[in-house]
Amino acid sequence: MGRDNSDLPAIIRSVLFLTVCFSLHCGIFRAAAFDGVLSASVAQSGGHADVALQDTTVGVKPLKLPSSRPEVILPRPALEPVKSFVPSKAAPVDTLDTQVWYIKVILYGDNTWLYAKDPAYIEDSSIYTDYWDGATNPYDMPLDSLPKVWTVWMVDSLSQYHCPYQGKVNPRGKFGIRRGRRHQGVDLPLVSGSPVYAAFDGRVRVSRYVSGFGNLVVIRHENGLETFYAHLNRRDVERNDWVSAGDVIGLGGSTGRSTGPHLHFETRYKGFAFDPQWLINFETGELRHRFFMLKRSYFTPYSSYEQDFEDEFRNLEEDRIEDAEKAAMKYVTIKAGDTLSKIAAANGTTVSALCRLNGISADTVLRIGRRLRVR
Repeated sequence: MGRDNSDLPAIIRSVLFLTVCFSLHCGIFRAAAFDGVLSASVAQSGGHADVALQDTTVGVKPLKLPSSRPEVILPRPALEPVKSFVPSKAAPVDTLDTQVWYIKVILYGDNTWLYAKDPAYIEDSSIYTDYWDGATNPYDMPLDSLPKVWTVWMVDSLSQYHCPYQGKVNPRGKFGIRRGRRHQGVDLPLVSGSPVYAAFDGRVRVSRYVSGFGNLVVIRHENGLETFYAHLNRRDVERNDWVSAGDVIGLGGSTGRSTGPHLHFETRYKGFAFDPQWLINFETGELRHRFFMLKRSYFTPYSSYEQDFEDEFRNLEEDRIEDAEKAAMKYVTIKAGDTLSKIAAANGTTVSALCRLNGISADTVLRIGRRLRVR
């Protein structure tokens, strides 16, 4: 006798409900028993890992990294990079309650599910009310107001990540000091009109045209970090909008003081900028760490300055001069019988000029096959 499958969808929903509730019971409520750090990987069906708990304060030594990068203190198994999240293309079909009132389970039509926080709970957080004006840096805090050390969760079982734009960082647009000028973010070349995505869940604090930045979107995230998306051709979000990782917040372009189509992307904590490449491998699109530690010593008082986009044009002009000089350089390869005098005469220069260009003296023994710069 054949089985009646009329109640099969209800059975599937019941099994999913019991599964996620058990996951929450073994995850969230066990977390309260730990005084240490909760290690959680993204909990999403379709091959992703479920919630994994580990007290990382007992018997685990922090990993030592160069002082120029944050020290990651999760054990090695938790250091696998997080791939850029691809939101389900299927429509949500139902929402299930859990034992924690503000945590919901969203069921999708393709039989996948995802944890989510109730917006009403998030809206009550002071993260989204304090220092909430439309300035690019509403904090205006001195450096010594930062704690000496603090930790930041980037993603967990309830928070997702999406690469804002995947591509190579312009070698001349990296974070830091270049030609004595500070660059507060990274520049990602793109085709004008390319979609730009929210990197993490959060709320839009700024969405307007800002001199220098052009069309700018600033999103504050639940961990206190802010991400900046500048030079957009179009902004698709407004101030106070709630966004999820992977939402398109605008289209890339070249508005403001820009040297060409690219995304200027910044990461800041309370107004202090740090290198976005500490967090994101833009070439692969992966988030390097779920959790990391920042120290006050990583910053300087200049870290809170707004980007001076005139510096980009000054650097561009100096780059052009440098490139022209490199293009004009000429080298010759020493052959048998060559002398400095002979090489100088053949190339319209002098022995002293050859010595200066190559860091040698008139008495230097010439080796056959060596390349000498003659211009």
